[in-house]
Amino acid sequence: MHLWKDFVRYALLSMLGMLGLSCYILADTFFVAQGVGETGLAALNLAIPAYNLMNGTALMLGMGGAIRYSVYRARGEQDKADAAFTDTMLLAAAFSVLFMLAGGLGSGLFARLLGANEETLALTDIYLFVLWLFSPAFLFSTSLMCFVRNDGAPATAMLATLSGSLANILLDYILIFPCGLGMLGAVLATGCSPLFGLAFCVAHILRKKNGFHLRPRLLSVRLFAPVFSLGFPFFVEQLSSAVVIITFNYLFLRLAGNTGVAAYGVVANVSLVVLSLFNGIAQGAQPLFSRARGGGNAAQSRAVLRYALLSALVLSAVLYAVLYIFAVPVSDFFNSENSAALREIAVRGLKLYFLATPFAAANILLCSYFSAEEMAFPAQLVSLLRGLIVILPAAFILCALWQEIGVWLAFPVTEALVCAVAACFWAKYARPRAQKK
Repeated sequence: MHLWKDFVRYALLSMLGMLGLSCYILADTFFVAQGVGETGLAALNLAIPAYNLMNGTALMLGMGGAIRYSVYRARGEQDKADAAFTDTMLLAAAFSVLFMLAGGLGSGLFARLLGANEETLALTDIYLFVLWLFSPAFLFSTSLMCFVRNDGAPATAMLATLSGSLANILLDYILIFPCGLGMLGAVLATGCSPLFGLAFCVAHILRKKNGFHLRPRLLSVRLFAPVFSLGFPFFVEQLSSAVVIITFNYLFLRLAGNTGVAAYGVVANVSLVVLSLFNGIAQGAQPLFSRARGGGNAAQSRAVLRYALLSALVLSAVLYAVLYIFAVPVSDFFNSENSAALREIAVRGLKLYFLATPFAAANILLCSYFSAEEMAFPAQLVSLLRGLIVILPAAFILCALWQEIGVWLAFPVTEALVCAVAACFWAKYARPRAQKK
């Protein structure tokens, strides 16, 4: 019963935090749709992969470092735990510089690579330029939240995320409407928001409640390589969202022009919220997985996985039912110009695309489990299969066969196939390994 209460506490707080994180883009989508219109909505959807790439990098560093930190702490190896934290912060600083250079020097090029045309180029360009200039706030805030959560303070991590999201909503309204800044206002709101979450994380450190500490050191390949390895599935999770968005934008641009891209933008943004809940369960379970791993308690790890899978599958059924029944009002929420064509495409997409929810939930949780158990290979392969290797050919093949409907079905088909592979990995590697302990 104690383990179940711990799981519920960590999972619920993490879900709330991830739900808040997804609202960064969701709030932009709503306010841009209302304040800029269909062209702004299309431009924003073209720019979302840049956010996914940045957020994925932050999660890779934060989750990979936090897994090592948690395992070392459970083993009583404080020096190594501090080294994992220090290396993660140094890596966050290095990647921040790279993103700032990319935003400052190449935002226009990236906008074109993401599919912006003459109608959407200027809006996409300004969004990318400002977003990546704020990359240090995102990378340090997200990375620190992962450590705070693994430090036994999931409530602080949740408050850090929610404070940023609430600030984003408020700033979106102020900067887009009263200030009249349009797309620039939306991205300024998004860029400033993680500063609020960062403040909560810094307060956790200043109150001396933290078990992680910075130590003077140079980057160590021996120690930071596991950060990349164990955090890689979380990076691929975000990268896969970016790849799917880029691919689907390209296909919908061919099938239905900017209206198709805008309609897919509705589905993509709802998907951010849906997947954030499953990622919340996975990230909430991860400290418990890692603690059990560090303590050599395989039975506890298996129990947490059962709790997580059952919770995610029940939630996926509820979410799909809600989206199926309320597909029209959900699409109209983002359809400020009352476009009948946009509504028709978006409603069809909501009903087909989210058939993937139970399979996506299982894949996300199994990847988190494999990573926390330090089984890097299955975690990485499952992530690559669902993020790149299967989804790309599936989208083009099914599009050739059934046009728009085929594109919508590519996501559920991919997640179902990869779920079968993930289950095989569990049966072949994880289950026998757990039974031996």
